[in-house]
Amino acid sequence: MKSMRLRLNSLKEIFFDKNGDPPAVYDIVNLQLSPTGGMKFVKVGSYDTAAPPGCIFTINMSSILWNSGETQVPNSVCSQSCPPGFWKAARRGEPACCYDCAPCPQGEISNQTDSFSCLKCPWDMWPNPEKSSCLPKPIEYLSYEETLGTALACTSTISSLVPVVILKLFVQFKATPIVKANNYSLSCLLLLSLSFCFLCSLMFIGFPKYGICLVRQAAFGIVFSLCVSCILAKTIMVVFAFMATKPGSNLKKWTSPWMSYMIISICLLLQFILCITWLSINPPFPEQNIETQPRLIILQCNEGSSTAFWCMLGYLGLLSTISFIVAFLARRLPDSFNEAKYITFSMLAFLSVWVSYIPASLSSQGKYTVAMEVFAILASSWAILFCMFAPKCFIILFRPSMNSREYVMKKGQNVK
Repeated sequence: MKSMRLRLNSLKEIFFDKNGDPPAVYDIVNLQLSPTGGMKFVKVGSYDTAAPPGCIFTINMSSILWNSGETQVPNSVCSQSCPPGFWKAARRGEPACCYDCAPCPQGEISNQTDSFSCLKCPWDMWPNPEKSSCLPKPIEYLSYEETLGTALACTSTISSLVPVVILKLFVQFKATPIVKANNYSLSCLLLLSLSFCFLCSLMFIGFPKYGICLVRQAAFGIVFSLCVSCILAKTIMVVFAFMATKPGSNLKKWTSPWMSYMIISICLLLQFILCITWLSINPPFPEQNIETQPRLIILQCNEGSSTAFWCMLGYLGLLSTISFIVAFLARRLPDSFNEAKYITFSMLAFLSVWVSYIPASLSSQGKYTVAMEVFAILASSWAILFCMFAPKCFIILFRPSMNSREYVMKKGQNVK
């Protein structure tokens, strides 16, 4: 019986193995919904141990109709795997295998699949766009190598030479009336201070080292105080010079050069004391700012005390305002003494630049804040240089007939 082999009418062979068991023959069926609305079994494959090798198990996947009504094999998991950059956020009230793939928060990464949490990047690094790894943060400061820094540095350097050229012109024509009538010594000091004003803007460009951070604002404040103090002294001396010409006036002794230098010294001393106090109590220092823009490391100078910085700037505003008021009141003096109208324009332009700087500085970030201050330094210096010396240079170079004693005395008689 164990060795018996039978062939049926269907030509299918039946035999028994050594254990007396017939071959295993099974139909694989799929329960499907029939067009009439009922259920029916549809053969989709077979399992036959008597079949030739490779044909024992056969199945037609395209004939299988799943419960969803589709032939695509359904996914048997509740949630898909979470790639790097995401973490598995559990769904409330559902099994542990059910979760949502949530992107890592800002500044955090996950560097493996199906991470249960994200890791925060070090302070000097930031996630890549996929949030799968941390990359070093770019470092930003106003550099000489970039276009903006190069343009400002070149402008500062070239601008600093202009007062020197004008100074040479004044020295060459120092015996002429137009130079004498406008206080030659103070004009020379003002030109030198303007040259230093242009040059001090270079300290705001480049890598912010400790020494540069310590002195740059103080140098800016002191040099500009010298510049504005010279203008204030010139304004006061214009008034004193005119009043000393009146009969019975005792102001002639106040028109000597020592008076103008005393005014400059007092104004400069107050700013110097303010800066020394600032540097002694809460000095500026370099810092790495990661709060303003989290994706960058901004190398900048922390002013130490913002109150001291604004007090220094406010003192410059006070000096220029006083100069503007005195010059405005003296604008009707005789032309032979009158530098007041040029001082009025220069101080008005100076104040306009720095009043505009305040909102621009507060609304800018990073290297652009520094660029704003450099621009304000250059613009205000040019405003003073142009308003104070452009008319004089024009007369000296192109209207020599107006640079004569007769012309100046004639203009001096024109008192309104």
